Amino acid sequence: MDRNLKRIAIENSDSIVQRWLEAIETLKEGSFTSNISDELFESTNREFVNVIFKSIQAEGSIEAVEVFSEKIITLGWPLSYITDGLQFFRRVTIEFILSQVDKLDSDYFSKVLTGVDNWIEPIIRQLVNEYTGSWEHIVSLQRVALQELSAPLMPVMDNITIMPLIGTIDTERAKLIMENLLEGVIRHNSEVVLIDITGVPVVDTMVAHHIIQAAEAVRLIGSTCILVGIRPEIAQTIVNLGIDLAKFPTKSSLQKGFKSALELTNRQINDLDQGVSDIEQMIQSLKGE
Repeated sequence: MDRNLKRIAIENSDSIVQRWLEAIETLKEGSFTSNISDELFESTNREFVNVIFKSIQAEGSIEAVEVFSEKIITLGWPLSYITDGLQFFRRVTIEFILSQVDKLDSDYFSKVLTGVDNWIEPIIRQLVNEYTGSWEHIVSLQRVALQELSAPLMPVMDNITIMPLIGTIDTERAKLIMENLLEGVIRHNSEVVLIDITGVPVVDTMVAHHIIQAAEAVRLIGSTCILVGIRPEIAQTIVNLGIDLAKFPTKSSLQKGFKSALELTNRQINDLDQGVSDIEQMIQSLKGE
């Protein structure tokens, strides 16, 4: 029975394809695919339906399905395009096969439904699995990228690095900050680390505890940690919470913190204009002689 149904579908593939193309055209209305050119949408649809028929002819072979799914995922098309397209194919194929018989009974109707479902289900499973695996990989890469961006450690001069923190600090992020901080201090041979909390909206007991832990860990490996970006409201909060930051230098701004870092590494900022003025005075005095 199943072979007979396949024969009907394959021999009348042109009619089924035409009905399917008309049905799937509705997906372009009011969906993300409305931004896709008509040429690309039509060519992708034809490739899609050809893949379905190849799978049916090849007794469920998924090779063509894998190639097509990779292409769709790369183009960024939604999974709904695949699932809706297969459901449309299921519907128009069943309707076409049923229209080929003069007298329809429940037994034949049931066999047609089961037969077409057996063609479509393996394709759906394969495409969903491909999509799931691909998106999990993408999400994993994005998570790593966000983690790297959420706690960057940037060397600005020899032996001086800065870690700017922006946004909320939770336990998971605090752990990442600690790891990046310690690894970066060793990698960059940092003598002074500036932790800038200007972009941290709220500093509560937990956040302060994590920052103190990070600063203490830096101190234990022989470096100095300066906490910068202490706004008045944060200073008041820290005092009200009874948090002791006496062990760690604190500054209200990154600029002041950087000047302290230079002093700790035996460097200072010289005014070049003042140097030029001194030289000019020296030249004038020589001329006067």
